[in-house]
Amino acid sequence: MLKKIIIFDTTLRDGEQAPGASLTGREKLEVALGLVRLGVDVIEAGFPISSPGDFNSVRMIAQQVKGVVICGLARSLNKDIEAAAAALKPAKRKRIHVFLATSKIHMRYKLKKAESEILKIAEAAVKYAREFSDDIQFSPEDASRTEPDFLFRVVETVIKAGATTVNIPDTVGYAQPEEFGSLIKAICNTVPNIHKAVIAVHCHNDLGLAVANSLAAVRNGAGQVECTINGIGERAGNAALEEIVLSLRTRKGYFKGILTSINTKEIYKISRLVSKLTGFVVAPNKAIVGGNAFRHESGIHQDGVLKKRRTYEIISPEDVGFYGEGLVLGKHSGRHALSERLKQLGFVLNNDQLEQAFSRFKELADKKKEIFEEDLLSIVEEQMKGLPQVWSLAGLEFCGGTSVKPRATIKLKNKDKTYTASSSGDGPVDAGYKAIEKITKIKAKLLDYSLQAVTSGKDALGEVSIKLEIKNKEVPGRAASTDIVEASVKAYLNAINRVLFQAEKSPAIRL
Repeated sequence: MLKKIIIFDTTLRDGEQAPGASLTGREKLEVALGLVRLGVDVIEAGFPISSPGDFNSVRMIAQQVKGVVICGLARSLNKDIEAAAAALKPAKRKRIHVFLATSKIHMRYKLKKAESEILKIAEAAVKYAREFSDDIQFSPEDASRTEPDFLFRVVETVIKAGATTVNIPDTVGYAQPEEFGSLIKAICNTVPNIHKAVIAVHCHNDLGLAVANSLAAVRNGAGQVECTINGIGERAGNAALEEIVLSLRTRKGYFKGILTSINTKEIYKISRLVSKLTGFVVAPNKAIVGGNAFRHESGIHQDGVLKKRRTYEIISPEDVGFYGEGLVLGKHSGRHALSERLKQLGFVLNNDQLEQAFSRFKELADKKKEIFEEDLLSIVEEQMKGLPQVWSLAGLEFCGGTSVKPRATIKLKNKDKTYTASSSGDGPVDAGYKAIEKITKIKAKLLDYSLQAVTSGKDALGEVSIKLEIKNKEVPGRAASTDIVEASVKAYLNAINRVLFQAEKSPAIRL
């Protein structure tokens, strides 16, 4: 008998709660549309009561994203539930996700409530949420550290009140796989009305066991798994969607009769998109989507792969949309060839986007001898990100050396005016950033800087990802170029433009 596991993606809610992962509304919409192409069943679009920006993002996704359930998070408070209901109103299929802590440590120190009070609050919250939607999910926060008997009572109570999904979170990543699997099995065997709801799980990765715990739960009766792209999320992150899905698919004999609706060929693309938009670089050794996931250096491994790929690859690179380094286009290629190749890679651009991508492609082709698929992905993702360019780079000059103090001259364009400033620094990148600060008058602290080569070779396109602190807020920035100083400067401008855009959308932000 086949059993479909519901894939509940919380990249836009729990994933965005990771420090420095803030996304604009347009970026959230772009990720949501990517998740639809991926085939997820539920998108948790945000926490509407948390801010006007989050409310508007959830509402925009509810209006424009079709074919999936759109979910909004709410505490067990009427104002939270009302905000979630209002944001989700345009959605054809909507779910309100209500949560309340149930572990002793949370009840005593955070909520200061007794068990009897928790039961009443949970019941009332679910009943109130049912006034706005028939699809209600309830989460007893910190369930893995909750006394089992009390957890069973909470689950029974909220199902009686109308919850259609009961989510069992391992909120702090405390559980061990066998232990967590046993908890799910106990819920299935003990709660008398459990057949009236779907059991879900939401596991964190504090001990590196989020995926293992999620899979153990599936083996023991869970029908829904909450996860994020690349495993991003608070602290050490969440269960990685790609790892869960590929485990279920690759080990069909072990997970008998269990399937998902995920189109795995979209995994690599959505992984890149989330990485670019959040500024969180995917580690080379990351399972499924890391740069080294399908590369072999050992002579024994190489020999085996050449003779039979399955000797050392249990997953085909093509199965997850992983692109190799084959030459696909050159400097003499035209718009039609570029458009067709991008379609093969899964991108359909409108005329304006194609023109911008083609211009960027030609510019890059003049600098590089070979254009790889990864280069094309970087180009089109950059063109489609849609962030308004308040400040754009009009010119860059820098000098330095072992006996010369590094110095940079930057020209920036704002509307129809061009501004120029020069500065020295510890290196050309630092000098460039100080020159930008002189022009924009925006003071920022560099928290993180990373550089990755998109492809191999001396003329590789370099992607720079940074994090700035501006007015106590972490802001990501990213850009790509064959010149790493230019990429660094553009990444800095990307972060500046991002914070200016957010300030424009939210008057509460002051620069």
